[in-house]
Amino acid sequence: MTRYLLTRALSLTLTLIVASIVIFVVIEVIPGDPAAYMLGLNATPEAIDNLRAELDLGGSMGVRYFAWITGMLKGDFGTSYNYRVPVAGLVADRIWVSLPLALLALALSTLIAIPAGVIAASARGRAGDFAVIGVTQLGIAVPNFWFAMLLVAAFAVARPWFPSGGFPGWDAPLSALKSLTLPAIALALPQASILARVMRSALIETLDQDYIRTARAKGLNPGQAIRRHALRNALIPVLTILGLQFSFLLAGAIIIENVFYLPGLGQLIFNGITQRDLVVVESVTMLLVFAVIVVTFAVDIAYAIVDPRLRRR
Repeated sequence: MTRYLLTRALSLTLTLIVASIVIFVVIEVIPGDPAAYMLGLNATPEAIDNLRAELDLGGSMGVRYFAWITGMLKGDFGTSYNYRVPVAGLVADRIWVSLPLALLALALSTLIAIPAGVIAASARGRAGDFAVIGVTQLGIAVPNFWFAMLLVAAFAVARPWFPSGGFPGWDAPLSALKSLTLPAIALALPQASILARVMRSALIETLDQDYIRTARAKGLNPGQAIRRHALRNALIPVLTILGLQFSFLLAGAIIIENVFYLPGLGQLIFNGITQRDLVVVESVTMLLVFAVIVVTFAVDIAYAIVDPRLRRR
């Protein structure tokens, strides 16, 4: 297992290096002069020169890339041009909105999808299977922002059980959780639908294996065969989807955060793009890529826990 983990760690480290080079090139090289791009067409040469000096853009691309990477390793993500504060502080303020939202949505998605997938696989070809397939198809087809607006209309306007937007901060934990409930449900619906279908397909494939037939022949009923043997082996593709979903929920909740006026990372990146704040976009994007790679490594560890064959490598 040690060799397996070291191999995966090396692979993910190389991926991180390549991703950092791509992000740097796309954001700082392809647009041309970053200072001119940030200030727009009407900027004077003096203003552009001042911004270039402020952002320390005078060196070569290699020097700038090395300075950027070493700064991030030290926790220095640069200073936002629009906010005039360190990007690290902006991220620290917003991660405590985006991270709990992603975790809550992922928990809801998992709690819904795993039982639904097991029910559908157990009732393959019968009414329960068709019902789960129909509901998950609807969950995939319905845009999450439209579903979010329905939730606001039903549970914030018609029945004011939850706030329609905003975030009060974690000084009031109950109010903070209530503020994240509707966004988490809106995010969890399509993810639960995808995960349930993956769980169903993986479990059906596992149930057709010879060792499951042997277990049934030894006297196990269908439920016991699923719980004791099939479910664990069917979890491997599900873990892959869970890792991808968490990365998406952390980095890709831009629309939902804007629907509910949540000051999270998604809204920070959106504002950075619209305001041409390349320092924010570059640093936050790299941070999210790092989070994705860490989650991927955690999924690889989960593979080794679920599949004993990997522990022998």
